[in-house]
Amino acid sequence: MATFSSGGLSIAYDDIQPAGEPAGTAMLIHGFATSRAENWRRLGWFQAFERKGYRMVALDLRGHGESDKPHEAAAYGWDSFLGDVVGLMDHLGLRRVDLMGYSMGAHLSLQTALSHPDRIGNLIVGGVGGRMFEPPKPSEGGMTMAQAMRAADPETVSDPILKSFRLFADEQGEDRLALAACSEARGGGRLSPADVAAIAVPTLVVAGARDQLAGDPQGLADAIPGAKAVTLPGVDHFSAIPHALYKATVFDFLEGWLDDALPS
Repeated sequence: MATFSSGGLSIAYDDIQPAGEPAGTAMLIHGFATSRAENWRRLGWFQAFERKGYRMVALDLRGHGESDKPHEAAAYGWDSFLGDVVGLMDHLGLRRVDLMGYSMGAHLSLQTALSHPDRIGNLIVGGVGGRMFEPPKPSEGGMTMAQAMRAADPETVSDPILKSFRLFADEQGEDRLALAACSEARGGGRLSPADVAAIAVPTLVVAGARDQLAGDPQGLADAIPGAKAVTLPGVDHFSAIPHALYKATVFDFLEGWLDDALPS
């Protein structure tokens, strides 16, 4: 495990380089309540990029995985997360990367493409869609994500989405108090269709057909000039990540074959 310092915190990352000239450099950003090891390594993405000859960089965002996990909401927020992402690029001397994020990592990837467009070659966002433009729906029982993470017993969490994230965090052994602080701090980073219309890099949007959090990926792609959307059949927000079609779609996009692969 390698680390670098970002805003006074230790941020863990992997930097896997091919033996020869890399086909490209990909940077992967995981979702909420998970890590680079769970989101990407265990589910086959590290190996997929290695097989394709890419230099592959993945970090644990603050509050997650092997990075530092402060319990104060002030340590989080989109500016702090952006500092981790761009800081890692600077630390490794990477002028430009193909950036791929999932769920929370996808929102952060969109923010990065807007604030640092010169640093992004291609943009891939998964687990997001048109629902990101809709007002947040109240949870069952009125519980917040932070309250779900702080609850002593996960069985007291009645909302199915919040309970899924809580159980997932427990399964991964993540620091629930850090996740609660993280969820409290990042609520102001919502993007509008007008915001993402300014994204000027080639973009792919992918989501599962049963992903109730994301909604239709086409709804987001339509707002980004020239973006492409792919819906993965039969999977939800949590089961989409290891899907073989997801991997095939990403590499078809990066290699310029996606238009030929999509049904007419």
